[in-house]
Amino acid sequence: MAELSSWDDNILAIELADIFYNNRHVKHPIFQWLDFTVDDYGGFVRAVDDRTFGSVRNRLIVGANIQAGTIDTEQFVNLPGAVKGALVASMADKSKNISFYAEDSLFVRPDLALIAGVQYLHATRDRRDRFLSNGDQSGKASYDLWSPRFGILWDATPDVQLFGNVSRSVEIPSYDANIFATPTSGLKAQHATTFEIGTRGRSGAIGWDLSLYRSEIENELQCLTTGPFSACSIVNAGKTVHQGFEAGIDAAVPLSDAGDTLAINAAYTYSDFFFDNDPRYGDNELPGVPRHYLRAEALYKHRSGFYAGPNIEWAPGHYFADNANSLTVDPYALLNLKAGYDPGKRWSIYVEGRNLTGKNYISTVAVAGTASPTAELFNPGIGRAVYVGVRVRW
Repeated sequence: MAELSSWDDNILAIELADIFYNNRHVKHPIFQWLDFTVDDYGGFVRAVDDRTFGSVRNRLIVGANIQAGTIDTEQFVNLPGAVKGALVASMADKSKNISFYAEDSLFVRPDLALIAGVQYLHATRDRRDRFLSNGDQSGKASYDLWSPRFGILWDATPDVQLFGNVSRSVEIPSYDANIFATPTSGLKAQHATTFEIGTRGRSGAIGWDLSLYRSEIENELQCLTTGPFSACSIVNAGKTVHQGFEAGIDAAVPLSDAGDTLAINAAYTYSDFFFDNDPRYGDNELPGVPRHYLRAEALYKHRSGFYAGPNIEWAPGHYFADNANSLTVDPYALLNLKAGYDPGKRWSIYVEGRNLTGKNYISTVAVAGTASPTAELFNPGIGRAVYVGVRVRW
């Protein structure tokens, strides 16, 4: 951070960070022999003005983000033995995302802030098809979008916050998602209006982070698998709703006067996602997401630095693998165990056992419009496994 000036309780600061460049070259013989190079680059600037007007504090944040990149792609027939065959696709994709944002927090009372913000996004997608024997798949798209936000933040006590906000968000089709699909020029940007209320804080040894939300989405970007050994195609799903509840709780229970404790952590999500009067799917559930998901851990911590305890991952109930709601995914529960020694120095050691019961389960789903029972949509979870490691801090 570079502080330009400060006086009394008024601070104007400019932060410069995260100028980045990333290059990766992927060679992947799957349904075809994929060979592509990705270059990503960008950065951001952020300024904060925090000052008091009389007895009223005001905090203004303004900034800009730039993210851009290219993907140079070639696809070949995948011959036996993972040998490159004839060229079947060649394209060069360019993308650019430039956003400017501002957020103002007006503290009408020392413990109560009214928040208003806005973001402007300019994005472009440009595809140049270099393999024309199957037609020219070149395409261009440009997006100029605004996203406002309004909220309230109340510090009910020094350790307890309550909040509520209404926000507009947008998502632009990405080339990573569309690299095997039709050009992005035919896709619309996804728009969402989200309503959220919640609380976070701590009381004694118990901490929490709870929120209730509802997002009303137009033109949701959905990646649908269309057949065996094929990558998904991005489509706009029309009107959908994502609503639910997220809860995180942690507690440190003292076990002795010497400092031994039992650390309890739990994170639960309830996801009620569905189509909203869709012409084809009606009010069906959106696929690919468990309605309930729980992660919980109980960890004994000895004052010497030794710790050990179990944790679970639990997705109860079936959820769907397709928009038509014709194929379901089975529930699962996993039992894990970890232990280690961390004396608070530069090193620590650990051992972790995962899926100790050897449960066969589906970890993720590649969703379809209408799936058959033999559809190749499911990715298996990792079986019984043990990991041992050493951490060193410099």
